[in-house]
Amino acid sequence: MNIRKEHIDALNAVVKITIGKYEYTEKIENFLEVKRKTATLPGFRKGKTPMDVVRKQFEKPAIIEEVTKLVSKGLSDYIAKEKLDLLGNALPRVNENLDWKADELTFEYELGLAPDFTVDLARAAGVTRYKVIADDALLNDQVERIQKQYGKIITETEVKEGFEINGTFSNEEKGIENQALISLDIFADAKAGKQFIGKKVGDVVVLKTKGLFNDDHQLMDYLKVAHDEVHGLDIEVNFTIDAIQSIEKAELNEELFAKLFPNGEVTTVEGLKEKIKEDAEQQFVQQADQKFLNDVTEALLETTKFDLPETFLKKWIQTIGEAPLTAEQAEVEFAKSERGLRYQLIESKIFIQNNLQVRFEELKDFTSGLIRQQMAQFGQANATDAEVDGIVSRVMSNQEEIKRISDQVLSLKMIDLYKTNVKAVEKEVNYQDFVKAMYGEM
Repeated sequence: MNIRKEHIDALNAVVKITIGKYEYTEKIENFLEVKRKTATLPGFRKGKTPMDVVRKQFEKPAIIEEVTKLVSKGLSDYIAKEKLDLLGNALPRVNENLDWKADELTFEYELGLAPDFTVDLARAAGVTRYKVIADDALLNDQVERIQKQYGKIITETEVKEGFEINGTFSNEEKGIENQALISLDIFADAKAGKQFIGKKVGDVVVLKTKGLFNDDHQLMDYLKVAHDEVHGLDIEVNFTIDAIQSIEKAELNEELFAKLFPNGEVTTVEGLKEKIKEDAEQQFVQQADQKFLNDVTEALLETTKFDLPETFLKKWIQTIGEAPLTAEQAEVEFAKSERGLRYQLIESKIFIQNNLQVRFEELKDFTSGLIRQQMAQFGQANATDAEVDGIVSRVMSNQEEIKRISDQVLSLKMIDLYKTNVKAVEKEVNYQDFVKAMYGEM
C-alpha cells in the first residue's frame, strides 16, 4: 500500500492511497474456496458449484469489502502517524469508473486541516471583571424573607395591602400557564397592584405586561417566557387568585437565631446580616467568574483571526446526517456552527499553549469537595472519609460524570489563567446591576 499526501493549500489536502492486487488476492481466493464448498446455488449440489460460477457471484463484493477495510485502516493509521489535525472526517472522492479487477486500485480522500494560529490573551485586555457586593437593600430584603419564612401564615378571604396572593398567570395565545406567589409591591405601576384590593379567591385580574415590573426580566420568572421575548412584551395576562394569605413576620430574637444557627454563631441582627453578606458574596464570586470567563471568550473570538476550510466543511456537513443535505442546507448549518467551531479551536489552543490539563487525582479531589458540600447542605457535615470515598468511586465510574466534572475543573483553570494574564477593568456593582450586565444592559 502506498499513501501520499498532496497539499492544495494550508487548509486543504488530498490523500491518495494505492493498493496492489497482491495485498488481498490470497484472502479473496480463500474466501471463494470456502464459499464454493458451502454455497447452495440453484442447479448445483452443495460443494459442487464450479469456481467460475462462485467467482462471478461473490468475487467483486468480496474484493470491495476487503479493499474498503484495508484502505480505511491504512488511512486511519496514516492520519495518526502523521499527527494530522483534521476538521471533520476525510471525504472520499467518488470514482464511478473504478475497475475492481485492476492490478492496482487508487482511492483519493479530501482532508480539511485545522488552521495554524496562536491565541494572544493580551487581546482580551479591557474586559470588565465584576466584583458583586451585597448592598443594604439586598441584605434587608433577605432578612425580611427569613422573617416571612419563619413567620405565621394566616389564611385571608380578601386581598389587602401587604398580603400575599397565590395564583396562576395565563395567556392562552402565548401558551402561558404558570403558578406564582406574588405581593402587591412587585409591580412597577401602583395601579396594577390596586386592581387586587378587595378581590377574593377565584377572582381574575387582567394585567398588561408592558411596564408591569421595574425589570422586564421578572417576566421570565413570573410568566416563564424566554429572555428573547421579555423585552417589549406587550400582551394581556390573566391572574386567577387561588389563595390569599398574610404573614405575621417572625421577630428577630434569640429564638429565631437559634433556629437558623443552632451552633450559636449568630446572635444579633448585625451578625445575621454579616452571615447573609458572606454567603451571598461567595455565590456572587462564582457568577462573576463565569461572566468573566464568557466575556474573555467573546473578546478572543472577536480578536483571534484565522481561516477555516469552509468549502470542505460545507461538503462534509452534507454527509454527516441521517439524510444527505443540499448545498443550501449545508450553508445554513455551517453558519449556525461556525462560531462554536471557532470557540472549540481557540479553547483547544489555549489548553495546549498553557499546558492546561486535568489529572485523575485532581478530578477525585474536586469531586470529593463537591460531595462534602452537598452532604453538608443536608446536615451531614461530619461524613467520614470512607463514606465520601465510596461515593467518589461510584461517580468516577460514570464516563459522563467524569466528562462533566473535567469540564468544570478546566473552566476553573481557565478562569485562573485569565485572571492572571488578562488585563481586566475591575468594577464593583450591586447584584441588581450585575444582572443587568449579564444581559448586556449596562
